[in-house]
Amino acid sequence: MKTLTVKLPDPLFAEIATSAKARRISKSAIVRERLAVAGKSSGSLWSRMEDLVIERDSAATDLSSNEAHLKGYGKNGSDR
Repeated sequence: MKTLTVKLPDPLFAEIATSAKARRISKSAIVRERLAVAGKSSGSLWSRMEDLVIERDSAATDLSSNEAHLKGYGKNGSDR
């Protein structure tokens, strides 16, 4: 089994620690259970990000080749 270290907000850590203590299992077991449940209920990657995808008809066809679209690209607000 691989190890992963994460930083959690204090309230979430307290919730996990309390659950682990009450059930007399490790905090890692609680986190593994929650990740397994979240992975099953959240659906596919596509279903989770479908609303972020731009429809083909609404995007410019020359987005990477027309210099008008690239004006100011790579510059922060003070460089423009």
